[in-house]
This record gives sequence, C-alpha cells and structure tokens, in this order.
Amino acid sequence: MRIVVGGDSAGQPLSDVIFKHLSGGPHEVVDLGREVPGGKELYASLAERVSNAILEGRFDRGILCCGTGIGVCISANKVPGIRAAQTHDTYSAERAAKSNDAHIITMGARVIGTEVAKAIVDKFLESHFDPQGSSAANVEGIKELDRKYHQERVEA
Repeated sequence: MRIVVGGDSAGQPLSDVIFKHLSGGPHEVVDLGREVPGGKELYASLAERVSNAILEGRFDRGILCCGTGIGVCISANKVPGIRAAQTHDTYSAERAAKSNDAHIITMGARVIGTEVAKAIVDKFLESHFDPQGSSAANVEGIKELDRKYHQERVEA
C-alpha cells in the first residue's frame, strides 16, 4: 500500500514518528509535510496537497497531523471526493476504514501520545472497507452528498 503522511508545524513531530514507524515496513511511505522549508504552512494547504495526491492515485491512504487533528480533518474534507476521519483510538481508526472507507485519518499531536498514534495507524492500515457490506449504502450516501454540493458550487 502507498501511504502519504504529513504534519503542519504543530503536527510534524507526530508525523515524523509515524513516518519512521512505517518506513522499512511493507508499505511505501512518503512525507508531503515539508513543502514549506522553515515556514509555517497552513494546515489547509497541507491537507489539500495530501488529498489531491490520493485522488490522483499516487497514494492509497493518508495520515495527517496537526495540533488537535481537527484542522487538517476539516480541511481534507473540503476537497471533493475525500473522506477524512479524526481518530484518537484504534476503534475509530478501524471504523474509519471499515464503515466509512476513509482515505485519510487525522490525529492531534497535542492530544495523543506516540505509541497510541502508532497503534491507530496500524489498525487503520490493516482495516479494509467491504463494498458489499452493511456500510456500503452509507458510503454511497456520503459520495452522493459530495457530488451534489460540489456540483452546486461549480454551477454557482
């Protein structure tokens, strides 16, 4: 699986831990969180870059970190076609994948510890959505909302 990680100035320390944790394992891992050398990048820009890389097919899943996980989650979900979920425990990471077919999970570097973050990432990456499962209709409903409101914005 091809994984993209990234963190803003507050999330970069946790993103670095996750990158190191995944490097050398079975996944291809790339860090897209260092695009503004020495500067403070907006988490919206980071989330957009990571989201577009997934939509373009360059990566299968993403992990974004900021101070709380909230800003990057909201920002990623503004990109049409992306489903991002804030996770701070393994159960929510598993359900993000299995029930919501999330492309991205987000975490807060100021909220959770590094060992918990590693466990969350591992659970997310080992969990997979079943397109024939009980949550399939809900995910289709999310996609329909995405199409509906994206189209309304384009036509406006």
